[in-house]
Amino acid sequence: MKFPASPPAWHPLFEAAIRKGESSHFFNSGEEELRQDRYLHWDEFRHRYHPMGGLSVEEQWAALRMRRASRSQPVSLKDSGGRNFTFFLTQRAFEELHEIDLHCGGGMATPQEGIIDRENRDRYYINSLLEEALTSSQLEGAVVTRSEAREMIREGRAPSSKHEKMVMNNFKTMAMLSQLKDRDLSPELILEIHREITAGTLDDPRDEGRLRTSNDQVRVEDEESGEVFHVPPPADELPERLKRLCEFSNEKGMAGFLHPVIRSILLHFWVAYDHPFVDGNGRTARALFYWSMLRHGYWLAEFFSISHEILKAPKQYYRAFLYTETDGNDLNYFIHHQLKSIRGAIEALRDYIRRKQEEVAQLKRHLGPGSGFNHRQLALLKHALMHPDAAYTVASHQASHQISTQTATTDLNFLVTNGLLTKARVGKAFIFAPSADLSSKLGFQP
Repeated sequence: MKFPASPPAWHPLFEAAIRKGESSHFFNSGEEELRQDRYLHWDEFRHRYHPMGGLSVEEQWAALRMRRASRSQPVSLKDSGGRNFTFFLTQRAFEELHEIDLHCGGGMATPQEGIIDRENRDRYYINSLLEEALTSSQLEGAVVTRSEAREMIREGRAPSSKHEKMVMNNFKTMAMLSQLKDRDLSPELILEIHREITAGTLDDPRDEGRLRTSNDQVRVEDEESGEVFHVPPPADELPERLKRLCEFSNEKGMAGFLHPVIRSILLHFWVAYDHPFVDGNGRTARALFYWSMLRHGYWLAEFFSISHEILKAPKQYYRAFLYTETDGNDLNYFIHHQLKSIRGAIEALRDYIRRKQEEVAQLKRHLGPGSGFNHRQLALLKHALMHPDAAYTVASHQASHQISTQTATTDLNFLVTNGLLTKARVGKAFIFAPSADLSSKLGFQP
């Protein structure tokens, strides 16, 4: 990935415009761009604009940057040089936050709509945990397929590689966050989350749940060129920086209101910027984003995956960090990227739920009224139709739906009784497989 071009400093250009008597042109510039739905960095701006209105491209940028700066407010996060990071809410950000508020606490939560009904809630929850665990690990270099990850989780088998261990750790950590959301954030809690998420995946096990030291040469580099993109703050500053991060997260010593979603996004950025660990910083940062969302009552965050959205265009994710750092610590680049990712994740969840509801409805239509199959059995039958060579166990069915051993056994034996599954003992366990003529028994055309 190419390092973005650094913007020209806007203060000297503004002062020069005043000296030349061109302040009126300067003040009239930038307003139209500010109203746009986009938030251009200089790296893009310089290619889209040309000299006009008596101003060079650099002067037009300076005018826009001055308008942005005049609206911005500082946060307590400072860069390595002691300069505050800043942000302001654009029209687009207000719209995105409104939609997130509606969907995370309103429309998708109402029982009347039945978007996430009680009987399917556990299945959606497990699928979401798996998707976030997998894609967050893939962002950090894990080479694991979706089918491999799903099989590992469903079967409850031990990971067979470091990459699978990353996925399993992420899965367990994500499941743990709802139990941690009522605790104030503390350095100890951050270390605990990092320890859980990295256990058995680092080159040196002693780095699990340990802040980096001055002996650790940690930096963010381009994998292909080796170009250094980010050098985190010195290790001896980390205790104080983590203390300020926790105060920010816990809303201590702050005046005024900060939208909880923005606070969660900034927590994500802060951990990634400080890079407090030798490895596992990205996974920890994204986990803390989820922790913060759940802490502030956005329960739907348990059901969507931002890493799935980020993985669609990972360079845009990393570029959002670089745009912020190279443009005077303007956090809006990262905020806009994350708001878009959250909205995309919510839409993906809605599409997934609609698709699953239609699939189950279609299966019910084929089976006819009064078939007696519950939603778990219908889900298994749908999977069996698409995977005729699949094998199921009581443990895998139990893990897929978070149910008791007795309930899982009853579900599977009912399908055997109806001739839809076969049952065979392998060792000490029973293996259930789709019947050879399953499609015709369910009323589907062969």
